[in-house]
Amino acid sequence: MSISREQVESFLVKSLRLISEEVSSSRVLLAVLDGGRRPVEMRSWPAPDAAFESSSADLARQAAEEKRPLLAAAPTPCPGDQGSSARWPGSLLCLPLLTGELPVGAVCLGREPGQRPYSSADLETVVFLTQSFAAVIKNGLVHPGQTDRPIQASDNDPLIGGSRAYTVIQTLIERVKDAAAPVFIYGESGTGKELIARAIHGRGARRGGPFIAVNCGAIPDQLLESELFGHARGSFTGALRDKAGLLEEANGGTFFLDEIGDLSLALQAKLLRLLQEKEIRRIGETRMRSINVRFISATNKELEKEIERGHFRMDLYYRLRILTIEVPPLRERRADLLLLINHFIDKYSREMGREKTYVSPGALEIMVNYPWPGNIRELQNEVQRCLILAGGDRLIREEHLSARINPQREPAAPISYNYFLAKAEFEKRFIHQALVRFGQNKARTAKEVGLTRQGLFKLLKKHKIGENVEDHEGSHLCFR
Repeated sequence: MSISREQVESFLVKSLRLISEEVSSSRVLLAVLDGGRRPVEMRSWPAPDAAFESSSADLARQAAEEKRPLLAAAPTPCPGDQGSSARWPGSLLCLPLLTGELPVGAVCLGREPGQRPYSSADLETVVFLTQSFAAVIKNGLVHPGQTDRPIQASDNDPLIGGSRAYTVIQTLIERVKDAAAPVFIYGESGTGKELIARAIHGRGARRGGPFIAVNCGAIPDQLLESELFGHARGSFTGALRDKAGLLEEANGGTFFLDEIGDLSLALQAKLLRLLQEKEIRRIGETRMRSINVRFISATNKELEKEIERGHFRMDLYYRLRILTIEVPPLRERRADLLLLINHFIDKYSREMGREKTYVSPGALEIMVNYPWPGNIRELQNEVQRCLILAGGDRLIREEHLSARINPQREPAAPISYNYFLAKAEFEKRFIHQALVRFGQNKARTAKEVGLTRQGLFKLLKKHKIGENVEDHEGSHLCFR
């Protein structure tokens, strides 16, 4: 499965319109930059405007060169100046979009003459609303003359994101995809480890060969050896014919061992020999068979502790961990949440044959602040569940969320009429909403709601809010 260019275009149009509404701008433009930091493709809202695009292109080049946001005030009319259609008459704000240190695009906003100039608060809102744009440009947009290249996705866990952690994973995939050495993927359950393995295979030199995946914890140990190595006819009861194992079927391609921490010590020894000798022997046979397989393994267990307990071989551990990719949990990839939610809503809306559904601000606030212990798989299941419960409603509301995500979705009990409990409930909800509204920036949130920073932190501690939220006090935003 893949996300088409049409879906990417739809996402960008909706995002540019949202930015225009939230930051009170008459024009918004997304520019895609080439290696020379020149705009090669533009998206405008609400419609193309020659003067705005010309002024934005100049400012986008400068912002990309300096790698910082820029603000251009409305030009001062010169005596005798009759106006020029090639120059935007109002103020401009431009935010470069970076992948690592590489500028890949820019978002420019314009206000008409007479409107108030842009402020640092406006810029912070734009930063918050465009967190996923760099990844969308890198993976979903094409330059003129290139073929359409979709964002890679799977039916289970889409390899989509805009966070720094996502960019690091993509970089590692590109570096290891053609290597012959084993790759080890570590991450919590539901983070998309198999998808990363498939991406390594699909982008590497072995993509023409088979990709065989086996979950070591899903097959009983007595059957797993036969499944992996194959068997000869008559080697055990029920072996009515010769059968090649999955390792042979993966010859010339990639073999993915998921949950390798559940592999028995006996099979660990055989796997170690296979990694060393590149040979296997079917159960009941005496001859060795050579295979050419690239190994990728994954687990959510800490294998160092398994080694201490005597449950995992140290020599196999070092054989498997030549190249390692650590997948962070979703709670550490907050910038990816909106893009993932949008992807799953599109996916299941199509499958259910229904119109595109949206998430209410209250429900989105709750989803953003939830820690997602089940990671992407839990998010995927929650979106699917909400769409079913929403029925014909085109809006996912707070009451559609499951109890573990929104424990207070049921009508309040009579005790909630207690003044002190009601006050505490209001405080908690108010601070939640304020943090989301001001991009999780605690210093700005305190200022905007009329609290001191110490006062805000007391409320955060009191209600146990935002324990995983970073304090963005050290702003890197610069204005010209």
